[in-house]
Amino acid sequence: MSLPEAFTERLEKIVPHERYEAIVRTFDSPKNVTFRVNTLKSTTQELEAELKAAHIPYESIGWLEGVYRIAPEHKLALTQTDAFYGGRLYIQNLASMIAPLLLSPQPEETVLDLAAAPGGKTLMLAGMMQNTGWLSAVEPSRERFFRLCDNLKSQGVTNAHTYMTDGRSVGKKCPEMFDRILLDAPCSSEARFKTHDPKSMSFWSIHKVKETSKLQRRLLLSAYDALKPGGKLLYCTCSFSPEENESPLQHLLERHGEHLNTLPLTLPFDNIQKPLERWGKEVFDKRIQNGVRILPTDTIDGFFLCMLEKKTNIT
Repeated sequence: MSLPEAFTERLEKIVPHERYEAIVRTFDSPKNVTFRVNTLKSTTQELEAELKAAHIPYESIGWLEGVYRIAPEHKLALTQTDAFYGGRLYIQNLASMIAPLLLSPQPEETVLDLAAAPGGKTLMLAGMMQNTGWLSAVEPSRERFFRLCDNLKSQGVTNAHTYMTDGRSVGKKCPEMFDRILLDAPCSSEARFKTHDPKSMSFWSIHKVKETSKLQRRLLLSAYDALKPGGKLLYCTCSFSPEENESPLQHLLERHGEHLNTLPLTLPFDNIQKPLERWGKEVFDKRIQNGVRILPTDTIDGFFLCMLEKKTNIT
């Protein structure tokens, strides 16, 4: 099955022209499988010893300690290891690992994961916090909420407090409570399209993109309300669409821009581009240029990230 024509027409306008063909090809083949050590249960050295004993042919991701990749055909063997069943490793797309890494929560802080299920980023946040402080994980969907709870329990997380509630309500319930907030917003999941899996694209439409954008805007406003002065908010999606990336940020900055800065993001690879300066008739705030759009390869999915900081001199 081919990618939706409306999607590829838009994608060609979003990504750099010289990279477009290579990006389109990444949707055709299964990607390398990436996974990481669960630092709440193991160490890099211990996990590598287990992988070698299980004859898993892994390769380290050089710029991120404790993170590895294997060819797709070895995934089944990996999921049959004692390390997998014991929660000492966690399979996760590399792009998803970057968000907690950039947010960089510290032990004893108060942290919010505003769209947490299935829990991979929440687990990584807990590990970076060394299971200390207060980590709130929010998920509105009942089925996804219980999957989140099961994941956190099996992976050894003890500092997380889970809430089955709509993230749009959290800002009013918990004003200026959190040092750091991760909002990996619900999106159209364009970066996860697979031409060999028609279901991955079956629900996509431009209408859905625009409807999702409305939800993202309200979630961002809620996150802003919940953020302490001086706190950091990382907004991210696995979509390419500007309606889901630059536009919700523009909406937030138009309402609270005098109280917000954006912070430049540095990543250790070159398959990235700056956010768009405009899309259609919409011209975006120059501060959004501090964000980054990750371009997909055979190992990493597409991803968009932007870090905001609430000013401390709010009156």
